[in-house]
Amino acid sequence: MTGPDEQQLDQEIAADEAVRLTSELIRIDTTNTGDPDTLAPERPAAEYVAELLSDVGYDVTYVESGAKGRGNVVARLPGADPSLGSLLVQGHLDVVPADASEWSVHPHSGEIRDGYVWGRGAIDMKDMVAMSLAAARELKRRGVVPRRELIFAFLADEEAGGFQGANWLVRHRPELFEGAVEAISEVGGYSVTLGDDVRAYLIQTAEKGMRWLRLTAEGTPGHGSMLQHDNAVAKLAAAVARLESHRFPLILTPAVREFLDGVSELTGWEFPEDDIDQAVGRLGTLARIVGATLRDTANTTMLQAGYKANVVPSVARATVDGRYLPGRDEAFVAELREVVGPDIDVSWEQGLPAVQTSFDGAIVDHMTAALHAEDPGARVLPYMMSGGTDAKSFDRLGIRSFGFAPLRLPPDLDFPALFHGIDERVPVEALRFGTRVLLRFLTAY
Repeated sequence: MTGPDEQQLDQEIAADEAVRLTSELIRIDTTNTGDPDTLAPERPAAEYVAELLSDVGYDVTYVESGAKGRGNVVARLPGADPSLGSLLVQGHLDVVPADASEWSVHPHSGEIRDGYVWGRGAIDMKDMVAMSLAAARELKRRGVVPRRELIFAFLADEEAGGFQGANWLVRHRPELFEGAVEAISEVGGYSVTLGDDVRAYLIQTAEKGMRWLRLTAEGTPGHGSMLQHDNAVAKLAAAVARLESHRFPLILTPAVREFLDGVSELTGWEFPEDDIDQAVGRLGTLARIVGATLRDTANTTMLQAGYKANVVPSVARATVDGRYLPGRDEAFVAELREVVGPDIDVSWEQGLPAVQTSFDGAIVDHMTAALHAEDPGARVLPYMMSGGTDAKSFDRLGIRSFGFAPLRLPPDLDFPALFHGIDERVPVEALRFGTRVLLRFLTAY
């Protein structure tokens, strides 16, 4: 066995493997509809991952979490210094649905063309799963012992909140992550081009909390041809319209302030609080994500009412995807109740907390060094993600999480639009870059 020397690794073999594995993982349908009767369980992908790890000598734990077929895989690589806390490298195997009729390629083809790997999960997040697998396999093949123990976890159900994945494992099998003090996963480490070709890599240090809410309006049922003054559908529609036009208060959290200050330093752009929405618009495609981290948001995603054209129903319902900033959980719900009004019942369906950590420490130094080694002109900035990840579940174990799935992206690629979007794809060269960065980071940290 040898020490943690990255020169012993064949980075190009691992990079080639990451491209191939991304394509093969996409071809395994793990569509998570949120409905146990229609989803495609993660078990085939989990078994595929387990076999790849076992082939190079890992002792693999396979666990089904919460329901049959919801497969998870965990494996450990011991470190040279047992006094150091373990690093968790985690990713999810499930993907959101895709309508093949809307795509240029079949969403589960994993086709490689025009310099990209195409398909559902290409960036969310079978790319990071593949890069982590390729790195894990290369480390084991070469007999490299990293400084600290690495825990690799490949998980189910993240796209439905992780309640039958990471959340279940944290509650029922916490020993699988024993010793882990920090973690890396998705939606961070990717590059954005700012101003005159200034390239910055965004490390995710915070993410908004999630509350899925049900709005219910009740009224008097009756014949659709008669005058109606207590119409549940009309009440609900008015409440939804009020919510749509409402603006939650501007709050600049530490992660957002650090990001905006960093952009200002790199570009000279200013972000005055009295005109911040317009100023954020200068960030181009990134403005959608950053803009959503300036305040809480509440978007109506589903409506349910009625059963016949000439019958006024007694009940109408709406589902709202609420996302709130750290520290705003109770204030968010109270403000939403006030906006929709007293005639609307607000109930909580599911929720996960906001999480955040500081942008400092040895882990940040090593992530930065690994990026600089592959891209000497790189600048590194923290940011908050508008969505959520399995970091919310691992926060319950006191694990400090960062979004670090490194990708060097073309300046003209609208990366945020690809998340859950049509024609999701990842550049082949970005995968190769990310695998090399991960190998440097995992061996040195």
